[in-house]
Amino acid sequence: MSVIDSKRIVVVATGNAHKLTEIESILGASPAMSGMRFVALGDLGDFPDPVEDGETFYENALIKARAALDETGYSMAVADDSGLMVDALDGAPGIFSARWAGEHGNDDANNTKLLEEMANVPDEKRTARFHSSVVLVTRDEDGEEVLAGEGDCEGVVAHDCRGTNGFGYDPLFDLADIPGKRMAELKPEEKNAISHRRRALDDLVRKLG
Repeated sequence: MSVIDSKRIVVVATGNAHKLTEIESILGASPAMSGMRFVALGDLGDFPDPVEDGETFYENALIKARAALDETGYSMAVADDSGLMVDALDGAPGIFSARWAGEHGNDDANNTKLLEEMANVPDEKRTARFHSSVVLVTRDEDGEEVLAGEGDCEGVVAHDCRGTNGFGYDPLFDLADIPGKRMAELKPEEKNAISHRRRALDDLVRKLG
């Protein structure tokens, strides 16, 4: 059995298998990441979730990437943080997207709250975007290097939920890129082609060279 060089392992700070596949397929295609092996943090052990107390998506992604390196001892980690920013709500729910209604990951409660908050907002003022920050942290004997990619997916908040794919606010998000389509109506491969995370990863790849 061959031994893998630990310096060729990229720890992906996620428990989401689809996110791991997406990150690996995009970053792994970069010449700068040739030969790297992408491994989900959850496959390396049962580690506690870090406290995401940053004030921006970038700061929270950086917290997660650094925590993955601290916990595993590897030299390279990637993490992302993303959420929905609604113009009429001054950018809310933003970094609190997953726990906006009080319980982390309760999509139904979060969508219900969004509909209530937007009940009296006219169509022309319902603009919003999904934003993603992806951070790659590399450590060696000389210190730490941080690279980040940013991406947005524009749209508007609908008046009702539609679609059964995706998660989070996807059923309420009418896409600017595909008029008449909700994010939750896209097949995974369709979503991955235009998503905010895809655009953030593409931005990161450009910076990797």
